[in-house]
Amino acid sequence: MRQTDWAAKWGRYSPDKIAFKDHDTGRCLTYRQLNGLGNRLAGYLHRTYGIGKGDRIAILAENCLEYLVLFAVAQKTGCILVPLNYRLTGAEIDYLLKNATPCLVMGENKFLPTLEAAPAYQRIAHHWTMEELAAYCDPSSLTDQNQHFSPVVLDEDDPIFILYTSGTTGFPKGALYTHKMLFWNSINTAMSLIINSESRTVNCMPPFHTGGWNVLTTPFLHHGGYTCLIRKFDPATVLQLLERERTTIFMGVPTMLKMMADLPEFETADFSNLHYIIVGGESMPIPLIERWHQKGVPIRQGYGMTEVGPNLSSLHQDDAIRKKGSIGRPNFYVDIRVADDAGEAVSPGISGELLLRGPMVTPGYWQNPEATDKAMKDGWFCTGDRVSQDEEGYLYVVDRIKNMYISGGENVYPAEVERVLLSHPAVAEAAVVGVPDEQWGESGKAYIVRRIEAEFSEGQLLKHCQSNLAKFKVPKLLVLVDSLPKNDTGKIDRQALKNWN
Repeated sequence: MRQTDWAAKWGRYSPDKIAFKDHDTGRCLTYRQLNGLGNRLAGYLHRTYGIGKGDRIAILAENCLEYLVLFAVAQKTGCILVPLNYRLTGAEIDYLLKNATPCLVMGENKFLPTLEAAPAYQRIAHHWTMEELAAYCDPSSLTDQNQHFSPVVLDEDDPIFILYTSGTTGFPKGALYTHKMLFWNSINTAMSLIINSESRTVNCMPPFHTGGWNVLTTPFLHHGGYTCLIRKFDPATVLQLLERERTTIFMGVPTMLKMMADLPEFETADFSNLHYIIVGGESMPIPLIERWHQKGVPIRQGYGMTEVGPNLSSLHQDDAIRKKGSIGRPNFYVDIRVADDAGEAVSPGISGELLLRGPMVTPGYWQNPEATDKAMKDGWFCTGDRVSQDEEGYLYVVDRIKNMYISGGENVYPAEVERVLLSHPAVAEAAVVGVPDEQWGESGKAYIVRRIEAEFSEGQLLKHCQSNLAKFKVPKLLVLVDSLPKNDTGKIDRQALKNWN
């Protein structure tokens, strides 16, 4: 039994305990069933398609039990899971498939039109629907004879995921997420939070996010906990599940917590089992923190990145008000450095770039050595985030060096949106910045310089964006201007743009 094979371990220690429940279908998997199905599927994929260590399997699906069986397969075989964002367009999916070159693609029936709109999908040898996989992963079909598989020997630096993040060049980068990162993120998380075999959570974070996998789901699996999966966030449903599932820890973004707190049912909800709620993606307004505190639910804010961890810092609930605006202090096995432009450490109170080091750092980006070299500096990972640290060691994010903004918990990079805008024949220049949005935290505002004698309507440009970008990336506001502000080097002055009305 390999140390990386968590399903096998818990299948022996707690075989009849429910590991995962699919709220939408009511189906459950015990640890014994998770391990047995993982063995059975691993053997079938190896015999039928030759899938083994290093081979990629791309998946376009919402949260479901079959995703967890595939995770067990990856821990047993060394294959690499490539979760695809189901909010993307066919053109965006096409780029990811061409970059990842999977040997097998699995997708839900309802997402097949998106896959079929990607030319690269047709060139991939093997296709499965998640519905076909669900039929194969029926626990009632398990026998002693069909669930034998000998896990391969894995190196701790072998990847288990390729997680795509939007890039500052306008094209996504595939962050390699290794078995070592998986283990140390779980250890860091459990040392910061209360996670053990009695822990229970509801996961509504999407599976194409590191948050959907690695904030709570994989640490809970590692520690033998229980996870209720829900396919999409619905405030009323999640509010009910926090009570009904006796949830001990929940992770969400501020937008989710506001939507739940605004429901009439919030006043009578019983949160007595909740130790606290983990908040990430963006800072949470103090009045909203106080609203949950009044219901007896502490709020734990933190900081994370796909490429590192992701669970990197944590602000203890007792400090939520005293250290308002802070992302907390680094987790136990996380080394940090706040550095100036020369890479030298700065004094407390002085802002600089946050650099990270430790066993939870990615080895780099898939087939992108240039981006890997740019991200690493003398063994440190350069986050691109500007922070300051106070005398007690608490960190505060000052600015996003990479100009990223966060809309409803989703990272949006202006360069990617601008690339699509500039592909429209009537657009000469484009610049996108994040602006405050009451519902989503931030949304995109695009400033457009029209080509001479070109004509277009706002509706036409929005339709162009909607055809080539996921919905959350489409700018909410379009502003036609004669010119864009530039600095002395001729680059767009984004700070000046943010100051425009």
